Amino acid sequence: MDNVTPAPDHSGTPRRVVVIGGGPAAHRFTEAMAARATAAGSIAHTVTVFGEEPHLPYDRVALSRRLVDSEDLTLGDTTLWDAEAISYRGGSTVVGLDAETKAITLEGGERVDYDDLVFATGSAATVPPIPGAEAGHVYRTLEDVDFLVGEITRLRERLGRPANVVVVGGGLLGLEAAGGLARLGAASTLVHSGNWLMSAQLDEGAGQALGRLIGAQGITLALGTRPTEILRSPTGRVLGVALGNGTQLHADLVVFSIGITPRDEIARAAGLDLGPRGGIVIGDDCRTSAADIWAIGEVASINGVCVGLVAPANAMAEVAADRLHGGEALFPGIDDATKLKLSGVEVASFGDALGRTEHCLEVVYADPARGLYQKIVVTGDAKTLLGGIFVGDASPYTSLRPLLGRELPAEPGAYLSAAGAEPPAGSDLPDDVQLCSCNNVSVGAVREAIRGDHGEACTELGPLKACTRAGTQCGSCVPLVKKILETELQKAGIEVSTALCEHIVFSRSELFESVRILQLTSFDEIMERFGTGLGCDICKPTIASILATQTNGYVLDAGRGGLQDTNDRALANMQKDGTYSVVPRIPGGEITPAKLKVIAEVAEQYNLYTKITGGQRIDMFGARLEQLPEIWTILVDAGFESGQAYGKSLRTVKSCVGSTWCRFGVQDAVSMAIQLELRYRGLRSPHKFKLGVSGCARECAEARGKDIGIIATDQGWNLYVGGNGGFQPAHAQLLAQDLDDDTLIAYIDRYLMYYIRTGDRLQRTARWQEELPGGLEHVRDVVVNDSLGLAAELELAMAAHVGSYEDEWAATLKDPERLRRFRSFVNAPTTPDPAIVQVLERGQPRPAWPGERAARADAAEAPETQTGADFFGVSVNEPDDSAPASGPVLLAGARIPMRPADRTETGRHSAAAGAHDKGE
Repeated sequence: MDNVTPAPDHSGTPRRVVVIGGGPAAHRFTEAMAARATAAGSIAHTVTVFGEEPHLPYDRVALSRRLVDSEDLTLGDTTLWDAEAISYRGGSTVVGLDAETKAITLEGGERVDYDDLVFATGSAATVPPIPGAEAGHVYRTLEDVDFLVGEITRLRERLGRPANVVVVGGGLLGLEAAGGLARLGAASTLVHSGNWLMSAQLDEGAGQALGRLIGAQGITLALGTRPTEILRSPTGRVLGVALGNGTQLHADLVVFSIGITPRDEIARAAGLDLGPRGGIVIGDDCRTSAADIWAIGEVASINGVCVGLVAPANAMAEVAADRLHGGEALFPGIDDATKLKLSGVEVASFGDALGRTEHCLEVVYADPARGLYQKIVVTGDAKTLLGGIFVGDASPYTSLRPLLGRELPAEPGAYLSAAGAEPPAGSDLPDDVQLCSCNNVSVGAVREAIRGDHGEACTELGPLKACTRAGTQCGSCVPLVKKILETELQKAGIEVSTALCEHIVFSRSELFESVRILQLTSFDEIMERFGTGLGCDICKPTIASILATQTNGYVLDAGRGGLQDTNDRALANMQKDGTYSVVPRIPGGEITPAKLKVIAEVAEQYNLYTKITGGQRIDMFGARLEQLPEIWTILVDAGFESGQAYGKSLRTVKSCVGSTWCRFGVQDAVSMAIQLELRYRGLRSPHKFKLGVSGCARECAEARGKDIGIIATDQGWNLYVGGNGGFQPAHAQLLAQDLDDDTLIAYIDRYLMYYIRTGDRLQRTARWQEELPGGLEHVRDVVVNDSLGLAAELELAMAAHVGSYEDEWAATLKDPERLRRFRSFVNAPTTPDPAIVQVLERGQPRPAWPGERAARADAAEAPETQTGADFFGVSVNEPDDSAPASGPVLLAGARIPMRPADRTETGRHSAAAGAHDKGE
């Protein structure tokens, strides 16, 4: 609104607009007023915003990010508040309204007159009316989040263990709170009255799938019950939460996130009409029952409903601004689409997700074991989209949501990506389809901005988002915005950026070739030549992987240690309780009794949990960081090598017994598997990869489920490529058949090196192969027919790797400087972490569930009235005498009052999922 001449109204002065509330709705309204004034070239209104919080308006949708990185969530360009006719008064609490004289009263007595008043007071976090509720906390503002972050740290310092946090509420905000607190190191338990999570948005199948995914993040679930009391000691310290099902949960901190209550107290006192469940009643024009008073956002009740979502609040803000400028805009209705922002978990729902429309059809894909659930709701003729739910894989949400209420361009099953379908490209959407519902941006508006129809063309994602507002709020439409941008640029003949990240303009394959040709050997050299800034979590591990492949040097030397992920830095996989796994390589699954004995002795000496894996290895879990060198000294002396379960590299080569023992075997599968594993061990790549060798067509080694599968025939070997298990399983495809040993190995050398050179970051062989122009046929031309003339070069690169291989743990043990990395505490290198608590189950240690950890904590703290064990009905034995003195704390036979179903679905699944990348 700068540099425009005020245009007086009938009284000769701009109308005074006062906004009560300083949240996202107030910010959007102010932006809308400023934009209209700029377009008109004159100022018809002044806008004064009164916010209770001292901050400028910030993005409440992104509060969960604040839990982990103290991110600045301030909305928009802050120069908005420097404009001549706009002012923001933070830390100002409005306490009264006189609608007759058109004035508000601030705390302290100041009176402010207005011509138009806008309520944007939002809502408050609901607190249940239970005894002790005042000891709980809410998750609603920056101050709330910053307090929780500090309190988690303070509790850990005071208690000497992670804080036990109970989050009440299994909706969107409750899940975000529980997930964020778990990432801070707290032991989170989530209590929800519904029988499944997000029960207001998801059906039972989706809720169960979500429950498995949340459990896999180490969050314990207590479903189908409500809190009845917060239990406290006589001094007021929180001890736990009593539940309606008769059980009790230990808690050091309780967070309520069960819903919101409209902040309508000022309007109520002033006599404005309120909705049946609270909130200020408005019409489609956002007017209230009082003259010149409007309401927008969560405080507004339309058709008896208050909505706590971004899109409706933004729409109301635009309607009110338009009406104040003489327009006739009407509220378009409620878009209640939801997308979960919990790290590692994809959840989305939109439209008639629960299938309430008469005669509708539901097209469903469900895989509960993998936490996958996708449902598309369509009309009875299977043509018109009515809604959908996606859990575990929400990729179809982006392209489907804009088509709500429209005829689908393909049959519904084409959008079930979890079942392997490839949906039609979202970039083919009609121009009038709404792309960004938060900001009401159409596909056509984005295309116009890219082309520059109304000004300078926006040919990069950042400027395009700023220009159109698409993707600037919840962010769920950003992938589709990017896809449309790329499509439009390609149509215009403009090259599309394939930059690795904001610091590296090259793609991974381009960077790999540049480093190889120039023979660069360090991160600093690469950044000096090709990058800007200090790097990030995308380019650092990528460069580390490229250097490891090309230099074949020790992965943590020459400054490369700081580039690696946590697991690579420790040469072991960190598990859910902060301990590490030890995974020796067992080539081809073949092992001598003497080596089996060594593994058993190590596991007994260090009290490690042991498990035979699907990759024919023996994993040992529960080792502390400072114990890793001791354990590996024993293993290396016995002839073992690192299994590299932690690296993006070769994991295993699975084999059957082949012709050596099996009466059906036609080739020596064991010998071939061992030869291949010893050849490709330590080979760093864009993603982990696995091989399988089957001695006959019966396929006992499941070779076609591997990145490279070898199946014996009576004429030699059939070679299959591009398979994998994991999140998106794929069967390997036949590349060549009836190969002799030497040809087979040559083809695998070429395939792997071509993949390593041209694959994208974290791209598995299946996706790489699919996305190559020409797909499998192109791979066959390069690998078998040498169409690019690279065969000799690729084989030579592999030979260099094979010739320079050195076991990483053997190299570590030789060097005292390298060993300095393996200390839990710098000033006490042999002191174990007191936060590690384990429980004996089936004769082996496992990480304690939150309730079991709490039992130990209560027993140790001995609260003022009773011991924690007596208070919560928990029986806790002394630590197992067989455990080493410096080992983790063991609770033998600990029990907690938890329903068997809860323990099965959350606890045990969490333990398995916590080691999801343990080495297989």
